[in-house]
Amino acid sequence: MNEPIPLQVDDTELALLTDLYQLTMTQAYWKEDMHAPATFSLFFRRLPPTRRFMLACGQQHAAALLSRLRFGDEAIKRLAGTELFEDGFLDWLADWRFEGDIHALPEGTPVFANEPLLEVDAPISQAQLLESLVMNLVQVETVLASKAVRLVMAARGRPVVDFGMRRMHGVDAAVRGVRAYRTAGLAGTSNVLGGLRHDLALNGTMAHSYILAHDDEDDAFRAFARHYPGTTLLVDTHDTLDGVRKVIDLMHKAPELGVKAIRLDSGDLGELAKGARALLDEAGLEEITIVASSGLDEVQIDALLEDGAPIDAFGVGTQMGVSADAPVIDLSYKLVEYAGEPRVKHSPGKINLPCRKQLYRRLDDQGQYAGDVIALRDESIEDGEALLRPLVQAGQLNDDEMARASEARERVADALARFPDDVRHLEEGESDYPVELGPGLERLQSSF
Repeated sequence: MNEPIPLQVDDTELALLTDLYQLTMTQAYWKEDMHAPATFSLFFRRLPPTRRFMLACGQQHAAALLSRLRFGDEAIKRLAGTELFEDGFLDWLADWRFEGDIHALPEGTPVFANEPLLEVDAPISQAQLLESLVMNLVQVETVLASKAVRLVMAARGRPVVDFGMRRMHGVDAAVRGVRAYRTAGLAGTSNVLGGLRHDLALNGTMAHSYILAHDDEDDAFRAFARHYPGTTLLVDTHDTLDGVRKVIDLMHKAPELGVKAIRLDSGDLGELAKGARALLDEAGLEEITIVASSGLDEVQIDALLEDGAPIDAFGVGTQMGVSADAPVIDLSYKLVEYAGEPRVKHSPGKINLPCRKQLYRRLDDQGQYAGDVIALRDESIEDGEALLRPLVQAGQLNDDEMARASEARERVADALARFPDDVRHLEEGESDYPVELGPGLERLQSSF
């Protein structure tokens, strides 16, 4: 009998979740006795055209996993089977532990091009091995949180709920995506495991199949509302406004069922919402709210509300679940310092900022953000808050800093209120928000 394929990567396999060249380079470092201190910086060089900022997410999850990364007996055995690695190196890997430091932005920090999301300080033979895993962990949550926060902004205070699990790119993204959505400010999710694991409210209605499984739409509405008083009913399986009239009739005959909302999932959502609202209000059912779904993104939500559509909440699926307009960021993990010396890549279009760094966010007299400064780690910037925080020190998690993850949702809301308006615009284009180099880093950068 074939062994079942594991659904997810467990801790015993995590060290193998890397690119081959990370291991071959590390063996080369080992053979050359290269173990001097190094600093790697995680950043992106440019924003996607439809983003004016990214929302940093996943750094603390990455730090927690990296602090317990190990090459166990089974991992060593499987690497030996490749016949690519010497026995002495495999013995060294068996004792491998991350013993360095990780400085990272707090979860939910808005971040701009060339700003470090995190920096790893460790012997190069340790820091190199983290690259592929760090990039994977931070990439997916940052991309999803950055899409989700745009939907939150577009909804203008109305709840946004995640309906996207079915079309997301794999189980891991679907579960971890809910963590990113919670950080961004979503009100709920239909994903049961994701919601329970990441403490986000569970929301859902019914599928059209439930309506179609009954001989009559009225019977379907009545049965479901009896099972779940206070529920939301999906009204567009046949004729949307006729479905609304049936909900009205049900509420007049059985008000104790207390239908809370109707859901529109097809057609001209704006016009149907206006028609449904008029029918509900005329029937004295002002308390029944309207939920809209059906391939929505932030641009469509913004347009619906601009047109006065009386929609009270939004369910968003595929467009958010795969971040359809910007599914990837130009994320890089680059060596910026080795053996005490700055290191710079000079490839055209791929230049990096050298040395250990700190990111400062400056405030004006009104407490609003006035601009960012990327500085050397030991530079001090007046009126600037240092954002990179020590998540891991000498290989151990900093529990005080890790606890800040619980504040991520509030951090996002506070930060958005402090940025200039053009940072929050949904239209394509760059904002005027200034990101500058500190004096020391600018002098060093100009010397290369």
